[in-house]
Amino acid sequence: QAGAALLEKFPLEPSAGAILDMGCGTGFLTRQMAMNLDCQQLVALDIALPMLQASRQKNAQSPVQGCAVHYLCADAEKMPFTGQSIRQIYSNLALQWCRDLPAVFADCRRMLQPGGQLVFATFGPKTLQELKAAWAAVDEFAHVNEFYGREQVELFLREAGFESICSDTVIYQPRYSSVMALMQELKGLGAHNVNLFRNRKPTTRRQLQRMISCYENNMAGADVVASYEIIFIRSRL
Repeated sequence: QAGAALLEKFPLEPSAGAILDMGCGTGFLTRQMAMNLDCQQLVALDIALPMLQASRQKNAQSPVQGCAVHYLCADAEKMPFTGQSIRQIYSNLALQWCRDLPAVFADCRRMLQPGGQLVFATFGPKTLQELKAAWAAVDEFAHVNEFYGREQVELFLREAGFESICSDTVIYQPRYSSVMALMQELKGLGAHNVNLFRNRKPTTRRQLQRMISCYENNMAGADVVASYEIIFIRSRL
């Protein structure tokens, strides 16, 4: 849903040059861009080899009439590209896992050609605020990852040398049948707690049950709601 919204808000520009899908995951955004007639050279990059394999397999099962996709297993914080070698960089819900976001933006600026653009969607600070509130009633540890707000992200971009920045923020609130259904989805997404102040000990069953009870008590209806704040940004050199 976020990937589709990203391409709708900030579509590919009709220009020659390589396009990079940074943190491609299982390849949804890659496939959508590959179908674009303006796409001539597309590189799908992810640090997880199984993600790349899944992306390649999906595209092989239903090939599209578009540009060829090149798959590259690499770290977004250690990009293996020469300077001014990429025309457009897209990233969908991957940059929030980078430890040093200003350094990533500076490297993107290095890779981009003059007039190039960096377009991405990332999580904002209101993401999973209901889960955060439920855990806060159990203990003082940080159980939910903290994410930068839009103003901070834009500041990092300007400091990296991006001049033209356009952004939008949307809060999605999907519903779940239970708190455990939400937790299972987060586990399936590979979302891990990387907070410095997280609990280093295993969560006990009693703590988990207390959190679930608090979460359910905070809900107005029978369904469990979880908020995802998505920040959409297009930045140009």
